[in-house]
Amino acid sequence: MTGNVNHGVNSLITEDSVVLYWDKPENGPAVEYRIYVDGDLAGTTGKTHYSIRNLQADRGYRVEVRRWTGSGEDGIARLYLRTQAKRKRLDITRAPYYALGDGRHMNTEAIQRAVDDCGPGETVYVPAGVFLTGALRLHSDMELYLEKGAVLQGTDRVEDYLPRIWSRFEGTEMECYSSLLNLGVLDHNKGYTCRNVVIRGMGTIDGGGKKLAEHVIASERERLKNELAALGDRISECEKPETISGRVRPRLINLSNCQNVRISGLTLKNGASWNVHMIYSDGIITDNCRFCSEQIWNGDGWDPDSSTNCTIFGCVFCTGDDAIAVKSGKNPEGNRIGRPSRHIRIFDCRSQCGHGITIGSEMSGGIEDVRIWDCDMSRSRCGIEIKGTKKRGGYVRDVSVRDSCTARVLFHSVGYNDDGGGAEKPPVFERCKFENVRITGEYLEDQDGWKPCVAVELCGFQEPGHELRDIVFRNIRLGKPGSADRQAVSLQFCENVIFDHVSTG
Repeated sequence: MTGNVNHGVNSLITEDSVVLYWDKPENGPAVEYRIYVDGDLAGTTGKTHYSIRNLQADRGYRVEVRRWTGSGEDGIARLYLRTQAKRKRLDITRAPYYALGDGRHMNTEAIQRAVDDCGPGETVYVPAGVFLTGALRLHSDMELYLEKGAVLQGTDRVEDYLPRIWSRFEGTEMECYSSLLNLGVLDHNKGYTCRNVVIRGMGTIDGGGKKLAEHVIASERERLKNELAALGDRISECEKPETISGRVRPRLINLSNCQNVRISGLTLKNGASWNVHMIYSDGIITDNCRFCSEQIWNGDGWDPDSSTNCTIFGCVFCTGDDAIAVKSGKNPEGNRIGRPSRHIRIFDCRSQCGHGITIGSEMSGGIEDVRIWDCDMSRSRCGIEIKGTKKRGGYVRDVSVRDSCTARVLFHSVGYNDDGGGAEKPPVFERCKFENVRITGEYLEDQDGWKPCVAVELCGFQEPGHELRDIVFRNIRLGKPGSADRQAVSLQFCENVIFDHVSTG
């Protein structure tokens, strides 16, 4: 993958495609963007990304992005881009690998050999078929491509995800089972250990799902039975009785200390816990993917954790927990490590079910500069939620949500996942802005359908100096037609909250 930046327009380049994306202007009328390739109009979009397909390998193209406002065109970028040279395919079904896509034979060793052999300018190619596998370990400067109809199918056997690796789950560094795809080596004191990887195509990466999660939890509860019994009543500080045993579950894709990784075009489903988890990483870009994990406990879609410059766009979510969750560690370890998540971009994403977009609850290292636009979280349980516990410490600041629709907006303290020693001071939530947002005041419960709710619930912390502060709601529409008699807004422990041009119904 190579990239260019020209007047804020970024490009993701492969041998046969270019994906352009850019930040949405802060102000101004709605616009149409026109994309020209070698002087000819390639297409138009009202979104802030555009894909150019079916290009020739190793060829230069002149690309222009122009903005149309109704009164004329305004050029915002001119780029000269060259597609990558044709990559050599390492087909996992051919010699010397001979993987079998029948859904029955184990292919871990065969696929891993192809991965190990893959050098710069080469691609591990997965053709159509169901390829049963355990944990795989990717490396720098490689590409993994899944053809349409190809499935990397993770098993539900615990032993296929050994050895355990150093990772982080729910804010605490610990040994966890290897994920289905593993990139990098975790170390918060070191730099990046894996770079320049592309995972793309039209296929599916499918984890061991609920069965694998249950098998891991049962195995871990047996291993920890004495320690769990010694906790006694303190076990209630956890989210569920199985919380501690469940923290070692593998992810679907785990990225530790990684830089410049792209995940594109795939269906990502049924991790035993979170699906895509990036820790101490930078420049992780995910585009045009579908996330499916609706039956999975902790089945988050995309979780940047103490990571920077991470971008996701054009994705659809149907998840068993948060669609997206931005995190930065949990007290007390997260306070000590102190690595924030910052410069996160989320746009043109849509939830079909699940909890929506969340910041926290593990946010002890701090979270700042999160930009969300053109997203639809109306079909979710929590909408857009910023949360922590009184113990967390840390901060969330400079969050912007624009031109979006959501079930509700929540700032609050939660009472679960609260084990571990507390920070000296509560968190600070501040400097957040919501503009041109429809907040329906109706959420989608996982099993029970639609339920009414307070559209905007704002609650800071009671200690002086830790109130929720400097929050702006501008050009907001609350509720649906006929819902004007419901309570629309709730505020507690807040300071300097501004509502400007708010309507109801």
